[in-house]
Amino acid sequence: MIVEETLVQELKTKHTQAQAFEVLVNTYKERLYWQIRGIVLNHDDADDVLQNTFIKIYRNIDGFKGDSQLFSWMYRIATNEALSFIKQRARMQGITDVDYQEKLVSNLQADVFFEGDEIQLKLQQAIATLPEKQKLVFNMKYFQELKYEEISKILDTSVGGLKASYHLAVKKVEQYLKTD
Repeated sequence: MIVEETLVQELKTKHTQAQAFEVLVNTYKERLYWQIRGIVLNHDDADDVLQNTFIKIYRNIDGFKGDSQLFSWMYRIATNEALSFIKQRARMQGITDVDYQEKLVSNLQADVFFEGDEIQLKLQQAIATLPEKQKLVFNMKYFQELKYEEISKILDTSVGGLKASYHLAVKKVEQYLKTD
């Protein structure tokens, strides 16, 4: 178990920075990968965004003030990087973010790293129809089983607002899954 305060200090100190960064990456890469993968859906894209996330964390660690947990701060960076990636890709293709997300879902079956069955594919299609905030909250709560308090720190939103977003997302997902 790593102590965040110690890790942050080591990350901010030149002679311990490289080793501390290796510990940081090894400790958090899987959790951040799945957060990113829940947004970008594609394995290769998730790897690229994860790499960009760690670069941004490395470059900005001196700006981390400790107002939140290190993990929450990194999660926010990962989420923002993934959302920026989606927006950038959609813009490059001249389509909306929503259309791009739908395209990603339709490509899931061809993704060799997608291990889901027909039901999981349908669930991803349902999630893709959600507004951005509901999608984020749903993924964090449902797949990563984060507590509302953690999500609140990551998304900088009230717990009450998150509960409402999650409730609406669940209703929409259920409605989508009932059709067909």
